[in-house]
Amino acid sequence: MTVSVLPMSPADVPAIGEIERRNYVIPWSDSIFRDCIKAGYRGFVLKHEDTLLGYAILQIGFKESHVLNICVDKPYQERGYARLLLAHMEKMSMAQSAEMMFLEVRPSNPRARALYEANGFNEISVRKNYYDTPTGREDAVVMAKALSA
Repeated sequence: MTVSVLPMSPADVPAIGEIERRNYVIPWSDSIFRDCIKAGYRGFVLKHEDTLLGYAILQIGFKESHVLNICVDKPYQERGYARLLLAHMEKMSMAQSAEMMFLEVRPSNPRARALYEANGFNEISVRKNYYDTPTGREDAVVMAKALSA
């Protein structure tokens, strides 16, 4: 299946919101995605023809970037698409002279953590009580990767 990574647009937000709600217990709202686009964060969608398979949000600042959200819809997981989105974000970060890439991941999400570790991210700290859960709060593992030109 041929897929394309394209810039996220406001027209993508309803489909992104549906995927977000299918894949997360505590999803981002559609308005958060619209705000990210308005704020100038780099949003990407992964598509096959007209089907949205996944998306990612990246913030790029002075010499660093931050993965804010990355998701591949359940029917398309375990096909390397998250790795493709992550590689695209790394490429975009380096094109903007970022030297480090950061992200947070839930300890309760070992598949995501394994993906990041396999792609060169290392744990650098823990943010206590960072994420909401249905029963309270959960820490976040902060991970980083040095980027090279």
